[in-house]
Amino acid sequence: MENADIGVLHTKKLSLWFLITVVLILALFATVVLALCIGAVGISAGEILNILFGGDASWSHKTIILNIRLPRVLLGGLVGTSLAIAGAAMQGLFRNPMASPYVLGISSGAAFGASLSIVLGFSLVTGQFANPVMAFIFAFITLLLVYNIAKANGRVPVDTLLLAGIAIAAFFTALVSFMKYIAGEKLSTIVFWMMGGLWDSRWSFFGFALPMVVAGVAMILIYSRDLNVLMIGEEHAVNLGVNVPFVRNVILVASSLVTAAAVSVSGVIAFVGLIVPHMMRLFVGPDNRILLPVSCLVGAMFMILTDTLARTIIAPEELPVGIITALLGAPFFLYLLKRRKGVTGW
Repeated sequence: MENADIGVLHTKKLSLWFLITVVLILALFATVVLALCIGAVGISAGEILNILFGGDASWSHKTIILNIRLPRVLLGGLVGTSLAIAGAAMQGLFRNPMASPYVLGISSGAAFGASLSIVLGFSLVTGQFANPVMAFIFAFITLLLVYNIAKANGRVPVDTLLLAGIAIAAFFTALVSFMKYIAGEKLSTIVFWMMGGLWDSRWSFFGFALPMVVAGVAMILIYSRDLNVLMIGEEHAVNLGVNVPFVRNVILVASSLVTAAAVSVSGVIAFVGLIVPHMMRLFVGPDNRILLPVSCLVGAMFMILTDTLARTIIAPEELPVGIITALLGAPFFLYLLKRRKGVTGW
């Protein structure tokens, strides 16, 4: 009877997870349509759907949707997905609710790479991809530095990894400050890039980031069950047959990959990877098999909505979306911390 009861409970849980996922997918689609409707030129939801599914619509509206709004909305969703799942994975890996996608200094390394391209014109490629490519490369250089500094006797202690990330982040932050000092007229470009924004969105940037995000998200989701085991301690994980070094490296590389892809096309956008996993953990619990996918979906919605607010709140001007996420994220995060007082779940 006990086995039957456990089977029924497991089936109910899977059914609930499936229902939650379907509802969030529908909510994400509705969010995309809503964001496409909003702008200097108002376009109805019906016409948006016609355009998306190949129906009749005016040429001007098709141009606005397909060439201007849609790439921005989809890129925003991609960035939100990346930061949210990377934040959830890092929090699980470090068993630290304060961990974020930038905990290893990746954002600081990416900012230095972008500043090299902006100020000195130094980049491995030219044209529109100059800044994103340099940001991406230096994000991964940062990961390699942190990992090799923390590595000792073939092991990479989590605490040492975290401390190495803080040190390397401080180093690259200092270099970025130096680049700002010598930037001259290009100072505003660096500052705006570091504030985070999607105003330069285009289909080519979406195509640049998409393969890396898909690969990174897939790797994290595949090892979600092992991440659950890691959260109860490395000794227990080893006893349960988990290859701890391998799983940790996969999660680190995959999280860094999606974070680097996001930062390279949008700049540094704060709080998405911190508050979305917390919010979802309160809603669905700490099991990464459901926490990670719902964090992806809600992260995408959160990013799309905040970017829509950023481009319309002071229209025709627009705010960097990083300002909006910080303004909304900081108070909400404090609320979550207060609500979590005395509550376990890690």
